[in-house]
Amino acid sequence: MEAIIRTFNTLWRSKNGFKVRNAGDHVMLFVFDNKEEVDKIFAALPWSFDRHIMLIQRYEKKLHVRELFFSHVAIWVQIHDIPATFMTCEVAKELCENVGMVDRTIDFSDIVGGSFMRVRVVIDVALPLCRGRLITFDKGEEGWVSFKYERLPNICYWCGCLNHSDKDCDRWIESDGSLKLEDREYGLWI
Repeated sequence: MEAIIRTFNTLWRSKNGFKVRNAGDHVMLFVFDNKEEVDKIFAALPWSFDRHIMLIQRYEKKLHVRELFFSHVAIWVQIHDIPATFMTCEVAKELCENVGMVDRTIDFSDIVGGSFMRVRVVIDVALPLCRGRLITFDKGEEGWVSFKYERLPNICYWCGCLNHSDKDCDRWIESDGSLKLEDREYGLWI
């Protein structure tokens, strides 16, 4: 817990600091007295500690901590291999709806990043990351657009989920260690 506090104290650079309470079962409550600092932390999601995803959500005091369900994270998705004529906000939003729930609170005027587009999407960490999508261009031609994820922490390269590592994957466990590296569906390219 102290290592987490030291790490995020340095990263978040809170003017007034923050208090931390251990709520048990790997849940920590970070208490701030400045709403703008909290907004800044949420705007910079995802956060990770020791390369593991940190699922962060606002806490409503009327709920009991045990009622909180940590399953989603906002993450930036890059859309690659898309022809320039299709690089529009509407196309980006539609493509990323396959990845998760598109964060519509962001400014979509800055989604073009040169040869790719980027959209912030809220994803379920228990579902495999979407690697890409087959799309239909003009005149019925089909093409593949690939997705890459920014600031991605450890993921399971066997199944593409964020909520466990390779050694904890059901595929790996059920194989009794017989899977080979080439059997991985994901890699550093994601």
